[in-house]
Amino acid sequence: MEHTHKHDHALPERKDKIKAMSDDGRRTSRAKLRILLPHWIEHNEEHAESFREWAGKAWEMGLREVARRIEEAVEGIDACNEALSAALKALEEG
Repeated sequence: MEHTHKHDHALPERKDKIKAMSDDGRRTSRAKLRILLPHWIEHNEEHAESFREWAGKAWEMGLREVARRIEEAVEGIDACNEALSAALKALEEG
C-alpha cells in the first residue's frame, strides 16, 4: 500500500539539521530530540486529520465497525502526541 499525504517525510530543513548533528554527545542528542519531537507530533497530527476524514467517510458508507476502529486509531494518536508533548516539555525543563 502506498503511503501518500500532504507532507514530505524528509522535511528537508529538519533532515539537514539532524544529519549535521552526530550522535556522539549528550548535547547533540538533546538537540536532535528538540527537532524530532515536534516533527513527530506534527506528523501524527497530519495522520490523525486524514484518519478523521476517512472515519467520516466510513460512517457515511454505513461501515460502522470500520469507522469506530479508525476513530480508535485517532485516540491512540492523540495519546501518543500527549506523551510526546510531555517528553518535549521534560526536555525543555531539564
